Amino acid sequence: MVASVDRIALPWGSRTPYGRHGSWPERQDICLREGVDPDTVQRWVQAASILHSDGDAMDIAVVDGRMAGVRGRTQDRVNRGRLGPKDLFGWQANASPDRLTRPLVRRDGQLVECDWATAMDRIATRSRELLHERGPGSIGFYTSGQLFLEEYYTLAVLARAGIGTNHLDGNTRLCTATAAEALKESFGCDGQPGTYDDIDHADVIALFGHNLAETQPVQWMRVLDRLEGGDPPRLLCVDPRPTRPARAATVHLAPRLGTNVALFNALLHEIIRTDRVDHDYVEAHTVGFEELASRVEDCTPEWAARICDVPAARIGEAAELLGTADRLLSTVLQGVYQSHQATAAAVQINNLHLIRGMLGRPGAGVLQMNGQPTAQNTRECGANGDLPGFRNWQNDDHVADLARVWNVDPETIPHYAPPTHAMQMFRYAEQGSIRMLWISGSNPAVSLPELSRIRSVLAQDRLFVVVQDLFLTETAQLADVVLPAATWGEKTGTFTNADRTVHLSDKAVDPPGEARPDLDIFLDYAARMDFRDKDGGPLITWHDPESAFEAWKRCSAGRPCDYTGLSHDKLRGGSGIQWPCNERAPEGTDRLYTDGISWAHPDVCETYGKDLVTGAADDVVEYRSLNPDGKAMLKAAAYLPPHEAPDEEYPFQLTTGRTLYHFHTRTKTGRAPQLNEAAPDVWVEAAPSDASALGLDEGDLVEVATPRGALRGRLRVTDIRPGLLFVPFHYGYWDTGGGHAPDGGTPGRAANETTVTDWDPASKQPLYKTAAAALRRVERGDGRPAPAPTTTASAPSRAGTVPDTVGGPSALVTESVGAPPDRRKEQSE
Repeated sequence: MVASVDRIALPWGSRTPYGRHGSWPERQDICLREGVDPDTVQRWVQAASILHSDGDAMDIAVVDGRMAGVRGRTQDRVNRGRLGPKDLFGWQANASPDRLTRPLVRRDGQLVECDWATAMDRIATRSRELLHERGPGSIGFYTSGQLFLEEYYTLAVLARAGIGTNHLDGNTRLCTATAAEALKESFGCDGQPGTYDDIDHADVIALFGHNLAETQPVQWMRVLDRLEGGDPPRLLCVDPRPTRPARAATVHLAPRLGTNVALFNALLHEIIRTDRVDHDYVEAHTVGFEELASRVEDCTPEWAARICDVPAARIGEAAELLGTADRLLSTVLQGVYQSHQATAAAVQINNLHLIRGMLGRPGAGVLQMNGQPTAQNTRECGANGDLPGFRNWQNDDHVADLARVWNVDPETIPHYAPPTHAMQMFRYAEQGSIRMLWISGSNPAVSLPELSRIRSVLAQDRLFVVVQDLFLTETAQLADVVLPAATWGEKTGTFTNADRTVHLSDKAVDPPGEARPDLDIFLDYAARMDFRDKDGGPLITWHDPESAFEAWKRCSAGRPCDYTGLSHDKLRGGSGIQWPCNERAPEGTDRLYTDGISWAHPDVCETYGKDLVTGAADDVVEYRSLNPDGKAMLKAAAYLPPHEAPDEEYPFQLTTGRTLYHFHTRTKTGRAPQLNEAAPDVWVEAAPSDASALGLDEGDLVEVATPRGALRGRLRVTDIRPGLLFVPFHYGYWDTGGGHAPDGGTPGRAANETTVTDWDPASKQPLYKTAAAALRRVERGDGRPAPAPTTTASAPSRAGTVPDTVGGPSALVTESVGAPPDRRKEQSE
C-alpha cells in the first residue's frame, strides 16, 4: 500500500497495527525535493537522524552532487523505515544560503573572513600563551550532542591529555546529565538498561516527564501501532501538559512542578504496602531495600496529594497500574531531568523497576532517555563530565589504564577533582580563571539559563571565544574566531542513540565552500599544538574517521561500552547494532542486566556515588562498605520544596520545553520551510481558568516575567495544568533573517531570558522547569491566533477555535507499507 500523507498535519503518519510480542511492520517514508522521484535519484547514501535521540536510520538521496531528500531504512531495528517530521524535512537546512563557508576572525570589533591558516594559528597562538601564562585550567571546551563519536573521542584526548584541562563538557549537560547520573547511582555505571524493542512486549508503559510523541516521534508511532493492535499496553503518563501520550493514557497525573520526588515516593509506598515487590530479585541483586522502605513508609497518596495537588485516588490508580504490570517499561526525560531534585527523582524510577524485578526481560526495562542524537557518545568518549570508556576518575587503576591506552603518564590526565561541569565552566569564565572557551556545535547564548548573564560572560574582552558551527548563531556573533563546520551528510562518522544502537552516517555530498568536518578541525589543532605522548610520538595517531573509530575501539575494550566487535564496514548496509558488541556478543546486546548487575563492583564501577540531596561525593571506602558485592543500589531520597516558589508578585510556575517541529535553538529546523511554518515563533500557554481570570484571550500578546528577565509571545489557551505557564525554548533573540539581543528595554522572545541559574546537586543539570513567573497582556490579539501547532500538546483548549496546523503540498510524504516493489532499488551505496 502506498499513500501520500501531509506529515505536518499528520506528523505520526499512517498506522500499521500489531499485537503484543509481535514484530513491528515495515513502513517506508520517503520525502524528495520537488521534481525528483526515486527513479531519478543517482545515489542513496546511508545515514541516521541528527535532530533527536531516536537514531532513526535513513538514506540520503543525491542528485547532481546535492541532497535531494531522504527515505527511511526498512531493515533498521530502530525505525523499520519510518521517519519523523524533523527527519523528513530538516535536511534542507544543509543547503541554506546563509551557511558559514569561510573562517571569521574579529578585527576592530567586527567579524571578517580569513583563511583557515590565519584562524587556526590565532587559536593555537592564544592556547600556547595561556598554557604558558596561566596553565591548562585557563582553557575550556564546551561541545555538543550532535557531533560524531570519532570527533568527541579526539576532542577528549586533545583536551584531557594534550591540554591537560579538566574543563570539558557538552550541552548534553542540559539534557542527558541526569540520565547518566541516575544510571550511575543505581547501577554503578552508565548504560541504558532497556531497548526500544521493549515497546513490543510491555503490557504497561509509563512515561515520566517524557513527551514521547514530540521528542521521539518514531517510537510514539510504535506505541500508537501497539495501541491499535491486539493486547494493547496500558499507559501511565506523568506530565502537567495535555500531551498526546497524556490524552491516550489509562492514568494521567499532572503534578505541581517540582514535586516529582513526593509523587514517586508515594508510588513506591503503595507498591511496598501492597507487597508488589519481587523479594527474590531484591535479595539477589540489590542493596538498600530496608532504608528505602523506611523512607517511604509515611509517603502515603494522601500526603503526596497535598504536595503535588493531584487526587490521592489517582495516585493510587497509578500505583495499581505499576504494581500489577506483567512487563513494565518506563521512559524518562526532561520533565524529570530539568526539574527540581532531578537525580533523586530519576533514581526513584530505577528503584521502582528494581523492587519489582522489571529489568533484563523483553518488555521489562527502563529507558533513561537522551535528548540529543549523540548525547550517549559524549558520555562514552569522555567529552563531558566523565572519563572515556566509563572509567572512574576516583579510581587510580582506571586512570592508569586510560593513560596506558593514550601512552601518557597518569599524572597527565587531570583527576584531582571531578571533571568540570558546564555551569561551573561558565562561572569560571565569568570569574576570569577560564580565559579561552572553545564552543563546538552549540548555541549557549540561547540554550543556557539567564541569558543576560551568559551574554555578558561571552562578551568579555578577556575571554577568547572560539565557535565552531554551521551558521552565524547568536553565540557565534560574540566569538573571536568562528570556524565553518561540515555537518551530517557532509562527513562520515558513527553515533549512538538512546538505546545504545550504533549507526554509521556516510558522507553524501561535499560541505559548502571551505567548511570542514569537526574531526579535521580538531586534528588540525592537535597538529599545530604538537601534542606528544610520553615517548615523544604524536599523541593523536589517527587521521580520518575510520582510524579514529579503531582508536576508540582500543579505548572501549573491556569496558561496559565495548565497541571492539564493530567497524565501519560492519555498520554499513544493514541495521544499527547495540553495544556492547564484542567476541561474547558479536551481533550486539539488546538488554543489559539480564543476569544480574554487571558493573557495580567497587573495583570496576564508574562512580562511588553521591548524596542525592547535597551532591556530596562518596569515596571508595564508603561505597565498598555499603556495596561490597557490586549489586544495584536502592537509594532513597526525601522530598524537598523547590528553591523558587510562586508569590504575590510572581503567582505562576513557568516551565520550558520542546515542540515536535523544532530542535534546540532552530539553527537547522528554523531553516526548513515546512518545520518553520508549522511553528514560526514563540508562544505562551496558559490554562482557561488563568486566562479568564486575567481577561486574556487566544492570540493576545503577553509578557512573561520572572525575577531575572522577561519575554513576549502570543497566548495559546490549552488544557495545561492551572497555575502553570509553558514556553518553548527553541526561539532565540533573532530569527534566521538577523536581529539583535535585547538591550534591557523591550523583552525578547527567548525563554531562557527568564530561567534561573540553578542546577541539580548530583547531575549538575540546569533547572528549567520551576521558575516563578508573572503574566500580563501587552496588546489584544484581535482574532490573531498564537503561532503554536494544533497537532501537539499545544492544541487549543476548545477545538475548532483556531486554524488547524497543516503543511500543504510541500509537506506530502510517500508512505509505503509492506515490501517495496523492487528490492534492488533499496540498496544504498
